[in-house]
Amino acid sequence: MKAHPRILHLTRNLPPLVGGMERLNWHMAAELAKQADVRVIGPRGAAVLKPASVTLAEAPLKPLFLFLIIAFFKTLWTALRWRPDVILAGSGLTAPLVWLAGKASGARSAAYLHGLDITVNHGLYRRVWHPVLKRLDCVIVNSTPTQDLALAAGVSSNRVNIVHPGVSLPATPQSAERIEAFKAQHGLHGKKILLSVGRLTTRKGLREFVQRALPTIVQAEPDTVLVVVGEAPRNSLGAGLQTVESIQAQAEQSGVAGHLRFLGVITDAQVLATVYEAADVHVFPVRHIPDDPEGFGMVAIEAAAHGLPTVAFATGGVVDAVREGQSGRLVRPGDYAGLAQAALEVLGDGLEIWQASSRIFAAQFAWPAQGRKLARALQCPEPGAEHVAVNPDPYVRCASDPATADHPHSGVPTGAERMSPSEATARFPAA
Repeated sequence: MKAHPRILHLTRNLPPLVGGMERLNWHMAAELAKQADVRVIGPRGAAVLKPASVTLAEAPLKPLFLFLIIAFFKTLWTALRWRPDVILAGSGLTAPLVWLAGKASGARSAAYLHGLDITVNHGLYRRVWHPVLKRLDCVIVNSTPTQDLALAAGVSSNRVNIVHPGVSLPATPQSAERIEAFKAQHGLHGKKILLSVGRLTTRKGLREFVQRALPTIVQAEPDTVLVVVGEAPRNSLGAGLQTVESIQAQAEQSGVAGHLRFLGVITDAQVLATVYEAADVHVFPVRHIPDDPEGFGMVAIEAAAHGLPTVAFATGGVVDAVREGQSGRLVRPGDYAGLAQAALEVLGDGLEIWQASSRIFAAQFAWPAQGRKLARALQCPEPGAEHVAVNPDPYVRCASDPATADHPHSGVPTGAERMSPSEATARFPAA
């Protein structure tokens, strides 16, 4: 990218909304601003919490059509006056607006795709959005499976690059005193702690985990407790919900009601770090739903950054976010018996076996490195130019595959909901 390029970034997903896409877009803007002049068009309330190094104009979050209309005219006005080199859509939702503004201003058009924004099963979306995705100058995807979805939708392989979401690596571990205080507060002393972090949606599959895997784990390890951080989203697009009440009801039916703790949404970075470091295993029972894929699985990388291994189904982009035998275990989708067994094996290993290798795996996703990859990807090669993937990763096989069942520990290198400005400032410190 040339010296002092200009990037215009359009997205509906930014704090004060809470979720993986919101964290991603915030950090993308912050990292790109280290190498370019960045302006952002985002939802109302985002200006207060933006990275200090970018300028931001707002559009109403709701209703959706009003956001799209106002965001488009602000994007077009900025593009015609400011003349950016690249206009970047933070998801497929805003890709048509970016493409039109790029055509009008002569800027290159790009979009960062997450998976669901390709597979949305809606007639109008497929008729309008899919043709636009094929016309963008470059498409950035969050994982190997999302790349496959983009190619299947007709996007030229010459224009697709993988740039995984990044992670903020903790500078120091949490103190033993903080961890002990957290356990005492929630009655977790002497417990085996399974941790779930994320939005309570149909795809995340927590209710099914409570029904089909947790009873087996509790039977083998009666002191196990599942700690749940997150709630059902209120402002998401296209996400089916699972409420706390429905999950608790399932727990009662399955005889494990006393083995759950619901902590709600945690936006304080230090508190969340304490939760990660107090846990023994992070469980990520994402379901395989073809029209609602898990694009990546940022929470698995965040867990690994704190030395916490993940046990998950090998579906969607989770296969890029968990390294079998290094940062956790991967199990065939839908194999709840295998998932329970993998969780019990990791509990039996002891956390110290996994901590170092998990942190090494997470280090490659540090935000500065991912920001540089993103900037390179936005150079947008001309049609017909030789394609070199920015960050190709192998597709890992799952632990319950006989070919990888004996893999040793290698040890080698979501509608979001609103939070207050003070809470979000703590969660998203200025770059």
